[in-house]
Amino acid sequence: MAGTGSGSGKTSVTCGILNCLIRRGHSAAAFKCGPDYIDTMFHSRVLGVSTGNLDSFFADPDTLRRLILKNGREKEISIVEGVMGYYDGIGFTDAGSSCDIAKLTDTPVVLLVNCRGMGCSALAVLKGFVEFRQPSMIRGVIFNMMSESLYPEAKRLAEEMGLSVFGYVPRQKQELLFQSRHLGLVTAREIENFKEIVDRFSDQLERTIDLDGLLALAQSAPPVYSKAVSGETVSAPKGNKRTGPLRIAVAKDEAFCFLYRDNMDYLREHGCEIVYFSPLHDSGLGENIGGLILSGGYPELYAEKLASNEPMRSQIRQQIENGLPCIAECGGFLYLHEELEGEDGVYYPMAGVIRGRGYKTERLQRFGYLELKPESDCLLGEPGDVIRAHSFHYWDSEDKGSAFQAVKPGKRSKWREGIASDTLYAGFPHLYFYGNAKAADRFIAKAGEYHRR
Repeated sequence: MAGTGSGSGKTSVTCGILNCLIRRGHSAAAFKCGPDYIDTMFHSRVLGVSTGNLDSFFADPDTLRRLILKNGREKEISIVEGVMGYYDGIGFTDAGSSCDIAKLTDTPVVLLVNCRGMGCSALAVLKGFVEFRQPSMIRGVIFNMMSESLYPEAKRLAEEMGLSVFGYVPRQKQELLFQSRHLGLVTAREIENFKEIVDRFSDQLERTIDLDGLLALAQSAPPVYSKAVSGETVSAPKGNKRTGPLRIAVAKDEAFCFLYRDNMDYLREHGCEIVYFSPLHDSGLGENIGGLILSGGYPELYAEKLASNEPMRSQIRQQIENGLPCIAECGGFLYLHEELEGEDGVYYPMAGVIRGRGYKTERLQRFGYLELKPESDCLLGEPGDVIRAHSFHYWDSEDKGSAFQAVKPGKRSKWREGIASDTLYAGFPHLYFYGNAKAADRFIAKAGEYHRR
């Protein structure tokens, strides 16, 4: 389910269609193209199960196919939501785009055309997307924000282009189901009447979307093959023999909610036990913890409450200083500072592992894909390694670090950031384990050493 651009309604329509299929008794899986955390939360809340990402910057084609098999093989249909505009990737190439994912996985595409402020011009937009690059993989269209009176003629003209037309979404006050904030949409768990909103929207889609046609299109897709055995359990990294489970504490609550399901799966496949904990609500990490992941999220929205949980802040500081292997990404990185500026403009005490303060800025900082190159041996790698990552943050730090050279792919932009040691990675860039297996395995190995000690 691709769009002509950001804000075209992809998440709303994807969630609505998933909900319609579930109400009809079908089983479904969902994926999000690219590194986005938030849209997968919406899919998960509709489906009642966690969903995954497909990102061709991070993962090779066979890994992408393996993830589809692993997460969707027992379902009747898998729906992949695109990212940004259909052809938007790294620079003016297809790399990392929804189009790239469609081609690498041989997935038929339905283009969602936002017709707000357009009449016949919507068909020109559609024609341009279909013909811009070949193969486009675009097999059909849904017209969003289109009046009922215009739809019959739009359908006729689209069919003349050789496309299947799967309906339209009429103009309505609730066309934007989900509100935005500085880092994309608000999260699904923040919307109290989520089910009511989705059900109401799904009622509309039942009247104007050809769900049977979408199922038939999905059934026409060729089989997915992968060299890897889906769901296989991988042995622990070499030299990491241990007794008992290797328990990895992972921050997960309202403040720390940006987690790749695939990263958790990678750890489990390599013999780890995931122990979720809340820096907001819990007093400690749990027993026999071998490694720590402080995930990203919105700590700035909960800074006062995080500060008030002094036992948790103190234990995390002591454990990291005692050598507990830790990955702290973006929001988790900010939490490790001495102080963090909250959304209210007040600075609050945090864990105190990193000197200085995290503070608010007025625009995105160092946004997008990047490659991290270690300056010296550290938790994630060694000189010569390339670690692929993604960055998206408005807050910044008085101590960004200089452990890695960061390079924008396809551009000349270079800078240094990130704090690293034998047992710590802390920085704004987010990591994806299936695309950085060496870095993930080094973390697991270090956690195993700590566990044995």
